Amino acid sequence: MTLSFNAAAPDHLFNLRNNFYLGAYQAAVNNSDLPNLSQDDAIERDCLVYRSYISLGSYQLVINEIDASAATALQAVKLLALYLSSPDNKESTISSLKEWLADSAIGNNSNLRLIAGIIFTHEEDFNEALKHTYTGGTMELHALNIQIFLKMHRSDYAEKQLRIMQQIDEDHTLTQLANAWLNLSVGGSKIQEAYLIFQDFSEKYPMTGLILNGKAVCCMHMGQFDEAETLLLEALNKDAKDPETLANLVVCSLHLGKSSSRYLSQLKLSNPDHILVKRTSSAEDNFERAVASVA
Repeated sequence: MTLSFNAAAPDHLFNLRNNFYLGAYQAAVNNSDLPNLSQDDAIERDCLVYRSYISLGSYQLVINEIDASAATALQAVKLLALYLSSPDNKESTISSLKEWLADSAIGNNSNLRLIAGIIFTHEEDFNEALKHTYTGGTMELHALNIQIFLKMHRSDYAEKQLRIMQQIDEDHTLTQLANAWLNLSVGGSKIQEAYLIFQDFSEKYPMTGLILNGKAVCCMHMGQFDEAETLLLEALNKDAKDPETLANLVVCSLHLGKSSSRYLSQLKLSNPDHILVKRTSSAEDNFERAVASVA
């Protein structure tokens, strides 16, 4: 009797992907010199490295290094860098993006669809984003679908996407992350489950701002604001400009009865488009209008 089995090909990009998914962007860049990659793997590696640079705010490096001869997937990453680098670029970037998506030769490229989803989500045009991401095809596209549905307050649709991810690979880092996002959105007893997912990440992988913020948000939901503050200050030590850390510190400080003005000022400077900044500005405007009306 002969035993035959197909040994799964080694996944050379496993650690690189995990570093990127969990927010260890500098580690992703530093450990990206991987030998003997196939052409497709080399393109995916370069996409992850350049997206890590984008997450670190190095937009110009990405714009300069990706030239016109690069693969479609990399051109899409360059579009994201252009879009995020300056408000002046947004209109022309979206125009180019729509042109590429309409091109039958490249429009179905999974990385182009992913970047389209990210950009249209930034624009809060969720229906347009889903037009390009909903069919899935990669774990990142499914995870982005879940983020979009949660922003639309449709946890029922998000749950269906999570089930698809669990059927593909229940232990995948993105499946676990998406599960935690959904649990946080649903709330109640699910908060503890979300906390355990982030706790598991913190035991398996180097601690990142993303993991620390995840644990901190769970703690705030459970009323543990002192513990949340400790986690968020640790995250702030890792990246003093991270918008999610600053936004969460604003909320946490308010619950602890502490001043949040410094964190809010930092957030306004580093990320003026953040939803918390917009809401605060709107509230201030409404207050000033109300004062003016009775003055």
